[in-house]
Amino acid sequence: MSLTTEARFSRLSALKRPASGARREGKRSAAAEEQHSYGLEGGRGRSSDIPEGAGRLAHLLGAAVRENHFGEHLGLRRWFADTIDCAPPEGNLGDHALRLLAPGLTEQVADPKQWLFLDSETTGLSGGTGTYPFLVGIAWWDAGGLEVEQFFMREHSEEHSVLVALAERMAERPVLVTFNGKSFDWPLLETRYRMTRKIRVPRVQAHLDFLHPSRNLWRLRLGSVRLAELERHVLGWNRGADVISELIPSLYFDFLRGGPPEPLLPIFQHNQMDLRGLAGLSARVLSLLADAENQSSDALELFGLSRICERRGEAARARVLFERSIEGELPVEAERVARRSLATIAKREKEFARAHELWEGMLGSSREGLEAYEQLAIYYERHAKEPNEALAVTKSALAELRRANREKTIAPSAWRRMRERFEKRLTRLEGKIGRNYRIPTAKEESQGQAGESNVRG
Repeated sequence: MSLTTEARFSRLSALKRPASGARREGKRSAAAEEQHSYGLEGGRGRSSDIPEGAGRLAHLLGAAVRENHFGEHLGLRRWFADTIDCAPPEGNLGDHALRLLAPGLTEQVADPKQWLFLDSETTGLSGGTGTYPFLVGIAWWDAGGLEVEQFFMREHSEEHSVLVALAERMAERPVLVTFNGKSFDWPLLETRYRMTRKIRVPRVQAHLDFLHPSRNLWRLRLGSVRLAELERHVLGWNRGADVISELIPSLYFDFLRGGPPEPLLPIFQHNQMDLRGLAGLSARVLSLLADAENQSSDALELFGLSRICERRGEAARARVLFERSIEGELPVEAERVARRSLATIAKREKEFARAHELWEGMLGSSREGLEAYEQLAIYYERHAKEPNEALAVTKSALAELRRANREKTIAPSAWRRMRERFEKRLTRLEGKIGRNYRIPTAKEESQGQAGESNVRG
């Protein structure tokens, strides 16, 4: 059996109830004694399989046992005055930013008091029906700071209690806010709710995921858009020592097997920092979406926002931001994309002189450069009515395309597709020019000379 398979079975066995017998009774008595020593004796629905270190964990965290009609779990609340240099929004958010962030949902998400930040720590990083969200953290803006609440499963039978507690909070604030939660956290929680067959999936009025605008705004500058990297380079906040995410499941399984509770403390702190970072990041994104023109001078940031505006159909604002971005220091690839978008907007608005200027500055063997050749050929043929110029541009494009193919800077499929388009255009232009400027026949020439002599006579 491979080590990977053994590890999987080990993790599954850690979630199972201990077998009956003297060993199980011994663990029960030790756990019960510890619960008693910290004043955490369970009531209705309490499982006797809670690990021995649960009482000490609660004591170290300053947490308490929370109870509902599905049983118990460990709960912790903490308020943070520090909003990581990004003050929480005051009052309702303006439509200007929300149209870019959540088109069609502006009324539902306009009130930040309805936002509930969510982040979970799980027994696996790939999801699936066997993955448990053993720690669910939520947060909301309150009293000028951030209120954080965490629900922890001391053992797997407390999952129902955690899910009920989360559902109650989501009923109070139905706008869910996550970082990659649309792909991982929330689908996993939905699955866990459905698998209970008893607890209804909470109603989400809207779901905002800040991973996607973060990619648009900062991926070109940072490469990685991990939350900790965004905190450091965008918010100017260094969270310091942090647990490695890949180790979190194994640390939890060790605790379930009776290991000491101290290794779990960094997981709670990690979850809190994720929530604080998410809240700070969301405030920063909102300020940029609302007023990047005065909030930022970073060329790449402006470029990223330009693309968001372009996709949302806000061409006028996109044009202003693209222009400002190319005035700064953009990488060559980003500048080409910005110029292509600017040229497209100018062409749409029939500002052909500006579009022509942009296309001329982009010519080359890149995708944008080859597109610029094509757009110039179209411009000369259809708008400037200069087919000879269009023909010359098309020949230059084919030469550039052949060079790109020789140097392997273009994919074979793209090369074939573009070559076919340019050769088709070349044939048409040559035919068009040939019809307009062909050499007259001898008969036509003699008729022309006769006509001239008649006119002179």
